[in-house]
Parts: sequence; structure tokens; C-alpha cells
Amino acid sequence: MNAGEVPWSGAAWRKSGHSDPERDCVEVSSAPEVVGVRDSKRGDASPVLVFDRARWREFVSALGR
Repeated sequence: MNAGEVPWSGAAWRKSGHSDPERDCVEVSSAPEVVGVRDSKRGDASPVLVFDRARWREFVSALGR
């Protein structure tokens, strides 16, 4: 699945409660087979980086190391 196949504009985006509203951060949304990440400052105008769920788990796991 690629980014064009997921209706990201209607997705529910979320960011960490620890994010500073005045700083750069990212938002995350998910669809059945993929996870999307975008720039919170650009909102719907932001390109979406798409991970399949297995790669997303690997990425998040690596952050905790």
C-alpha cells in the first residue's frame, strides 16, 4: 500500500502529550496496514511518511534503546 491509497486527510492524527506546542514535532495516524507520520506544523499540507506496521514497530522499538 502506498500513501496515495490511504485517505490521510480524514485520519485522526495524534502527537505526544509531552510535545511543546511551540516546537517542531510530528503527528502519527494509522490505517489497517500502515502508519503515517507527518509534520504537525504543516498539518494536512504535510507530506506523509508511510511505514508498514512491522517497520513501525522496529522504529519505535529502536527509539527506546
